[in-house]
Amino acid sequence: MVNKVERIFFLKEKELAVKELKRVTGIGGLFFKAENPAELKEWYKKHLGFKTDDWGTTFWWKDSNNNLASTQWSPFKNDTPYFSPSTKNFMFNYRVDNLNELLKKLKEEGVSIVGEIEEYNYGKFGWILDPEGNKIELWEPIDSSFL
Repeated sequence: MVNKVERIFFLKEKELAVKELKRVTGIGGLFFKAENPAELKEWYKKHLGFKTDDWGTTFWWKDSNNNLASTQWSPFKNDTPYFSPSTKNFMFNYRVDNLNELLKKLKEEGVSIVGEIEEYNYGKFGWILDPEGNKIELWEPIDSSFL
C-alpha cells in the first residue's frame, strides 16, 4: 500500500524534478582556431566593429528573466590544446544553470565527460564530447563578474 501511495503521489513529483533540470540556456561562446588570431581580431574590429581584447569580444544581451548575459567570441591559435581531445577547429560553449547536476545527468546518460569541473570568479566549466567528437564546453556563468 505504501509503495502504491508513493507511486501515485510522490513519484510524479520526482519525475517532474528530473524533467525540470535545465540543460542549455544559451550560447556562451564561439571558439575557433585561426592562423593569426591577433590579425583576425583586428580585421573584425575594423570591418565589423567588434570591441576586441586579448580574448576576442564579448556580446552582451538579456536572458528571458531580463538578467544581463554574455556570449564570448574568441579565435585561438591553430596549435591550441584547449579543444583536445577533439581534433576539430572549433568548440562551442553553452550556458547552463546547474553544471554539477547537468554533468551528473549526462554521465548517467552515457555522455563522455572530459576532465574535471573548473571554477573561476566568472563561473564553472565542464566539458563533454558529442557523438562526432566535438568538444563542448558547458559554462555556469557569473555574468556580474564582468561588470
